[in-house]
Amino acid sequence: MQVWQHVIMNTILKTKEEAIEKILEQKIVAIFQGHSEWGARALGNRSMLFDPRNSKAKEIVNGVKGRQWWRPTAATILYEYRHDYLDMHTLDESPYMTFAIDAKQKAIDEVPACVHADNTCRFQTLKREQNPNYYDLINLFYQKTGVPILLNTSFNLKGWPIVESFEDAVLTLNNSGIDYLYTP
Repeated sequence: MQVWQHVIMNTILKTKEEAIEKILEQKIVAIFQGHSEWGARALGNRSMLFDPRNSKAKEIVNGVKGRQWWRPTAATILYEYRHDYLDMHTLDESPYMTFAIDAKQKAIDEVPACVHADNTCRFQTLKREQNPNYYDLINLFYQKTGVPILLNTSFNLKGWPIVESFEDAVLTLNNSGIDYLYTP
């Protein structure tokens, strides 16, 4: 066994139940699965996840990432609940987290970590066929909390690229306050 495998063995989560349990305990859980995403957004394969109901989530996550305190966070919402939380106007979906979308009062009240100062949100809408494991993870959070959303930001630290390999994931974990790594 390599030294880094021993160091993180107790921080690797293999089931969505374990991951959601830790998120409900207000722990940051990084997800590492499948291929990495292209572009500047984390879309559920290389993401840091946190409870969006926590009003201090933005400060907690930005502190771990080493980002400025005011930097907004984003989230992933199950597609079928998008109209409950967002005023989508003419958009049907936002699968690449590319739009600032007006928050409805439900979002402002229930997921303050995802609402920017101007009452907009940068959300990724997610259909199950787009990423079944990530969808099922958020759906489990929804079953336990009634909230179909997880805070989602890129799995990297300030000045570092988004994690590409498992070794990058371990290095990032060991150089941060990220609590757990979920590798389904």
